[in-house]
Amino acid sequence: MELEERVAALERRLAELEAGARPPTGASARDEDALAERFWALRGLKERQDEAADEGGAVLYTGAVRLPTDERYEWQYGQTVEALLEGDWSSRADAFAALGHPVRLRLLREVLAGRRTAAELAELPETGTTGQIYHHLRQLAAAGWLTAAGRGRWTVPPQRVVPLLVAVTLTGP
Repeated sequence: MELEERVAALERRLAELEAGARPPTGASARDEDALAERFWALRGLKERQDEAADEGGAVLYTGAVRLPTDERYEWQYGQTVEALLEGDWSSRADAFAALGHPVRLRLLREVLAGRRTAAELAELPETGTTGQIYHHLRQLAAAGWLTAAGRGRWTVPPQRVVPLLVAVTLTGP
C-alpha cells in the first residue's frame, strides 16, 4: 500500500474515533448493535454527563475485581476534563514514580495475588535482597500504593486496587 493511501486510511480511522466510533454510513443494524455493545461504558458516560460534554467531556474509570485471594473490589471514579486540566498534576508525580520500577510493579502484583509479607516476597526470584525489598515496599507505601497491615503484612488499599490495575492497562497488553 502506498504511503498516501496508508495516511488516508489512518486519517479516516482517526476521524471515526474522534466522532465517537460511529459505524460507517450504510452500516447494518447489527454493526451498530455490535459497536454499542463494545462501547457500553462510553455510551453510559455520555448519557449521564451531558453537561460535562458541553464543558469538554469527562473521564471515567471503573472496575469490578475479584483477586486470586477471593477479595472483591468495586470502584468507579470520574472527573470532567476541565477539572483535570485545571488541577495540579505535579502532586501525582510520586505515585507515578513509585510505579516506575520493575521490582515495585512485581511486588504490587504479588501482593495482589496474596503474597503479603516481606519474607514471602523475598522468596521470589529477581526481587533483590530483603533490604532492597523493604526499600521498595516503603517507596510504594509512601506513594499510597501499599499500606502496612500489621505483623509485617502489606496490602494494596481498597481504593487503590482498581486504579492500580487501570495504570497497568495504560501501556497495553
